[in-house]
Amino acid sequence: MQKIISPDNIRTASDPIGIFDSGIGGLTVLHQALRELPGENFIYYADTLHVPYGEKPKEEVLGYIADGVSFLDRIGIKALVLACNTATSIAANELRSRYDFPIIGMEPAVKPAVERTKNKRVLVLATPLTLQEQKFKDLVAKVDNEKIVDFIALPELVESAEKFQFDPDIILPLLRKKLAHLQPEVYGTVVLGCTHFPFFRKALIEIFSPFADIIDGNEGTVKHLKNILQTKNLLSTGGKGQVSYYDSGVPVTDTSRFKKYLTLLDEMGK
Repeated sequence: MQKIISPDNIRTASDPIGIFDSGIGGLTVLHQALRELPGENFIYYADTLHVPYGEKPKEEVLGYIADGVSFLDRIGIKALVLACNTATSIAANELRSRYDFPIIGMEPAVKPAVERTKNKRVLVLATPLTLQEQKFKDLVAKVDNEKIVDFIALPELVESAEKFQFDPDIILPLLRKKLAHLQPEVYGTVVLGCTHFPFFRKALIEIFSPFADIIDGNEGTVKHLKNILQTKNLLSTGGKGQVSYYDSGVPVTDTSRFKKYLTLLDEMGK
């Protein structure tokens, strides 16, 4: 595949960072990025026409991702965060072979979970497509020497998030039903392997507390992004943390949806 080179092959520190997700889950990564990189500007791309990705055929999802990243490239970004574990697992390598800007992916925080969990098990919550990909299986095989990692798909949480449905009276019964076969007390760490899942952290804490810590990969991903920008002299300190929002390539102009985005970002800061 021929590599796509940006005009004049120039990326500058003043260019925005693209954050791509199948829907609103990447807002949890954007929130961390705004905290860690206050001088950067961002373009947030939610593929709301095709969400959720986690239960669709791989080739179909690859097409959606390719279209979204092509759109961001045309706008002009200096780096891309695949703020979606599913997109990372199936598309990151192909995208890196195609584009000349840094591409930072997400992966379930299995390695730190295994390292910090003593005398208990680790539970990974993710989408079906993430769990069935060889990338995830290789990750677990590499770090899970003691065979302590379990995993379960929770696509229902993605669907709930995309409906902006976070009511604990609805979410808690759903989680208790899906996790009824598990024994919460055997787990020391629960890994949120989908960027939509931190929206439901409080409900998950209620189920697994006081037994398990609940972690995600957002902080590590953003620190990795910052390190890459510094290495390539692309880190900006003069921006204002402005964010442009696009839903499947269309600017978000609907006031109601825009307010929902801002409300979610604000809630994550509390």
